[in-house]
Order: sequence, then structure tokens, then C-alpha cells
Amino acid sequence: MAVTVKECLELQLLEVEMLLSMFPKRGEFSLDADAVPSIQRYLRNADGALPPQLEYCIALDVGEAKVKVELQVLLPHMYPQVAPQLFARSDALHRQQQLQLNTRLASHISSLDSGDLCICEAVQWVKDNSLPFLENSKALSECASKEVTVKEMLHRMWIYSHHIYRQELRKKIFDCAKKLHLTGFCLTGKPGVICVEGLRENCDEFWRVIRYPNWKHISCKHVENIETEGSIDNLRLFHSFEDLQFQAHGDYGLRNDYHMDLGQFLEFLKQHQSGHIFQILFGVEGKLSGN
Repeated sequence: MAVTVKECLELQLLEVEMLLSMFPKRGEFSLDADAVPSIQRYLRNADGALPPQLEYCIALDVGEAKVKVELQVLLPHMYPQVAPQLFARSDALHRQQQLQLNTRLASHISSLDSGDLCICEAVQWVKDNSLPFLENSKALSECASKEVTVKEMLHRMWIYSHHIYRQELRKKIFDCAKKLHLTGFCLTGKPGVICVEGLRENCDEFWRVIRYPNWKHISCKHVENIETEGSIDNLRLFHSFEDLQFQAHGDYGLRNDYHMDLGQFLEFLKQHQSGHIFQILFGVEGKLSGN
């Protein structure tokens, strides 16, 4: 004689009552407030639509350390005639270990006799068999913490140009630096100097973009690479990409051939621990204004 959905749902409610008595503490057994009443309404009037599948979660303490392992349960309407959907999870388990634990759990449940209630059996199996996975996870974590920290590299480029005047070129420089998360500065005028710092691939992309297609009077004078075990942000000399415009020598008005006051520029470099770059850029040792 075939088992009906109604008979299966009645068995599911009996099992829930049993589990509630086993896990009476707050937070141990969680299910939607309307889950049981919706099944009860269906049992009183089986001509209506099927209720939602019964779904609940059981929180288990595993081992002496009482590590939390949750057993998530979803019951098809024909459970226990068909297998339940079970999933054990824990924050203490890595993804691969969680997968292995659930594969073994599913294998164990499939070995049981069809038609028998098995959630209590699944609970006991999880409590008895999770510990080796948890201990292995702890060992892996300790091993990982001893591994060498992945190092990052800050790349800094110092770029020299005969001049930088055109508004559209300056916009291109600033837009590109912002897009590539680069910090540094652009010194407008004659000569023009650009410094960018960040990840190497981003600096290389910046250099490729601003040179294309035919910026002839420009060269990368110096490159710095600094390795760190932390964030490269801790090594940056600049916190944004700045627009530098220093007072020009003489009264050139709005003409586009004015020369920047390099004494002010040297002072700026020294304020950013980069005074040595002046000689690299211009071939002479820098002196501060007034010296």
C-alpha cells in the first residue's frame, strides 16, 4: 500500500516534536514560526495546496571546545520515503573540508533504510564525525599562519617632459591617474614633471597611455620599487594625485613659455622625502630658494 503525502507530513511533525525536546534551549533549534501551523492546516484539509517544505536548523556543540556546527535540514513532502536534504556547516571549516564532511554525511544517510525517520541519526552522526575535520582545519590554519606573508611591491615612476601646458593633456594625465588608483603629482609648466606611484601594472599602463600616440619630449628618468609585507599604501609618499603649479620666474603673464621656480619644486620634493630625485631629473644638485 502506497504511503501518502499526508502520512509523511504527520511523521515529519512527530520528528519535530522529538527534536524540540532534545534541543530545548534558545537558538538550538530554529524553524519558521508558521512552518508547523501550515502543515497542521493542510492535515486538517488535505484538499488544499501543499504547505511549504519543512525547513529548520539545529545548532550542535562538537568536541570539548564546543565548536559550533549547524545542521541545515530541508524535508521533501514525501520524506521519510525519500531522503532529506542535509547540509552541515561551520565557520571553523574550510570550504573543501565542509564539502568532504557533507559528502560523507550524504553517503551515511543513503545507507539507512528508506522510510525511516533519520534526522536524529544525522544529528548524532555529525556530532560523532565532525571532530576530525575540525582538528584538521585548525592544523591547516596554524600551518597557514606560519607561511611567509605574500609580499607586495610599490612602483614609483619619475617622468620628465620639456613642458606640460595643454589643458586636454593635463586632463588626460589626471583622469588616467585617478582611474588606475595612482598617487603622486603633475608639475605644470616648463619643465614638466610627473610622479606616479602604485601597483607596477597600473604605473606601466599610465606610462603607456600618456605617451601614446606621439608625445616626443618625455622620458621616464627614474623608477623605484619597494617591497613590503603589508599594504603598499603604507609606502606611498603622496596621499592623492596633486596638481603642482609654482610661481614662475619673471613676469610672463599668460604666455606658454614660462619656467617654473625649481627652488620651490626642490623644497616640495624634500618635504616628501625625495630631494635626491632633483639631480636625477635635471642633472644638477638642487639648492633651495634663497640659499
